[in-house]
Amino acid sequence: MSAVDRTAPAHRWRGFAFALPVALLTLVPLLAVVWMAVTPQPEIWQHLWNYVLPRVLGNTLLLMLLVGVVVSVVGVPLAWLTAMCDFPGRKFFSWALVLPLAIPAYVLAFVQMGIFEYAGPVQSFVREVWGNSRWFPDIRGSLWGLVMVLVMAFYPYVYLMARSAFLTQGHRSIEAAQALGYSPVQAFFKVSLPLARPWIGAGLALVLMEVLADFGAIAVFNFDTFTTALYKSWFDLFNMTAAAQLASILVLVVLLLLAAEQRSRSAQRFHVSNPQRHRVVLKGVRRWLAFVACVSVFAASFAIPMVQMLVWVGQIWRENLHSDYWGYVWNTLCLALITAAVATVLALLLSWTRRRHPDGLTAWTVRLAVLGYAMPGVVLAVGVFVPIAWLDERLLALLAPLGIESLGILKGSLAGMLLALAARFLAVAYNATDAAMQRITRSQEEACASLGLGPWQTLRRLHLPLLRTGLLSAFLMVVVDVMKEMPITLMMRQFGWDTLAVRVFQLTSESMWQEAALPALAIVLVGLLPVILLVLQTEKTPTSAG
Repeated sequence: MSAVDRTAPAHRWRGFAFALPVALLTLVPLLAVVWMAVTPQPEIWQHLWNYVLPRVLGNTLLLMLLVGVVVSVVGVPLAWLTAMCDFPGRKFFSWALVLPLAIPAYVLAFVQMGIFEYAGPVQSFVREVWGNSRWFPDIRGSLWGLVMVLVMAFYPYVYLMARSAFLTQGHRSIEAAQALGYSPVQAFFKVSLPLARPWIGAGLALVLMEVLADFGAIAVFNFDTFTTALYKSWFDLFNMTAAAQLASILVLVVLLLLAAEQRSRSAQRFHVSNPQRHRVVLKGVRRWLAFVACVSVFAASFAIPMVQMLVWVGQIWRENLHSDYWGYVWNTLCLALITAAVATVLALLLSWTRRRHPDGLTAWTVRLAVLGYAMPGVVLAVGVFVPIAWLDERLLALLAPLGIESLGILKGSLAGMLLALAARFLAVAYNATDAAMQRITRSQEEACASLGLGPWQTLRRLHLPLLRTGLLSAFLMVVVDVMKEMPITLMMRQFGWDTLAVRVFQLTSESMWQEAALPALAIVLVGLLPVILLVLQTEKTPTSAG
């Protein structure tokens, strides 16, 4: 049998056998949460139904609705302006409007809180000019403030997807609209927008999943949703069962959104028609309105928060840049590097297995393995903790005759946290690795087979050298994501083992905005790296296949 003949049943089961252990990294936590849901304790469900679920479910749905509407109103017009129109600053804003992806939502939340609260610069200026600021809306605990923060943090998802759709439409859609006598605004609503609906739907589904998964920004605004209720059930009420019940509901909602996102992607069809050769030239007041719209969003979501953090850091860095801070940096780097190494190796194994065994069973197993990225961090934290706690109890029972009264193998350990983080970010490493794997041709593999090289020798002598850049990209992307990640690290870390993200949470919980700026700025600067790479890739290939 040749090296490229992978249709035999034995090969199908072999691919499944290789991929299944990696998939269990994600499946075991999800199955643990599902098991807790199908074996409920009636008194806990009664408590949740009477006192928790109505408020949490209502708040979560309301937040998703408001963010979804506003993010569409912000992201879609900006995408159309930068893709299809010509106005002052268009080239700059086409990539600058992506930069807010580098700022985690929890960082943007506390910065905006510090800017707009009573003692912040905005209300201080208002009092100097008008004498008082009693009429100014209070941002603390406000739903509108949280909505605007999440919109500013997540609108780039809709912006990128919608801009890609508008670019693929090319100039012919505009010419057709003009031939029918439509103005630029009418062409947007009558032609461009209907054609872009699948892309916009996919971007909106991603935004809603981010809203469901967010913990840090929602905690800053003290607004109860599933993630904060889950955290409180675990750490405030010490009720793991209630936390697991809430997590099971959250998993169901995420799976529904994921199905909607996949359906939107399946409806995407690309037809490129020289998108760069024709743009609608905005004239008069319209060109300056477009400029003001872009600069306002860019300033609110990236420029002003960055300047405010730099100001705060300039005021406190001498007092705060001590040995404890470097300890947070060391913990963060160690956690990020180890997780990235584990995720990259597992991603290579998955991609290589999928390459050698392109059957349906292996494909579905790989899809399940990378499902963790769609799950909120709090869900994976609960899902990993439940089997770990069960394992510790079983081992304690076995070793009790030896006089061992307490045992913690993974519970509350670095290993448990690594398992959850690897499950969360395996998809990030897999996507980068598999993209590089697809560039290797079948003829190259057949040449290795003709030289008598086996699968492992081909992996070592062909795949690894050619995958070097892709593996490095996967490694760096996971490093950045782990440095920004908050809920898993916060909920599963060892006592006193803090990272930069955990330190931001601790300081913002006490409204110490200035002190939180130093670790937050370090996270943002690192987060700029993949965003810059994304911008460069987008500029090189303005259209892509979905």
